[in-house]
Amino acid sequence: MSTDVTTTITRARERAARIRPAVGGFPYMAEALRSAGVDRYLFDVPSATAGYLTATGDVLVPGHLLRDETTVVPPFDADALISAIRTDQEGRSTFPEFVEASFQAGVVRYEVDLHARECRYVGTRGESYVEPYPRVDLAEDVEPVS
Repeated sequence: MSTDVTTTITRARERAARIRPAVGGFPYMAEALRSAGVDRYLFDVPSATAGYLTATGDVLVPGHLLRDETTVVPPFDADALISAIRTDQEGRSTFPEFVEASFQAGVVRYEVDLHARECRYVGTRGESYVEPYPRVDLAEDVEPVS
């Protein structure tokens, strides 16, 4: 696999961090990834590992384990998940806090379709909740990722 795709993903993630506002920032991050050629963004909650799927190759970015011992996964709770999402959208949580709250709501992974602009949060037994997000225009003064 070419390192070009890893460089593209790294630059897109850096761009997303620069342009993402504190409140309502997820759509900006998603658009920065989409504009760099990412089709899907996958996130494994217990390991905080991200996967970026592109037409030129897929990239895995390892995270840090949420737990370091055997743990019972909480049951899927859509209301608790929605509360965690709203808290994050309002800028009242950090990303690690959002990941923890998602896990506490029984989410073990989420899958973002960057073209359909929706995120599917999934529990251990296949339960899921889909959250659409709005289309945003990125600031024109930000260099596009090549």
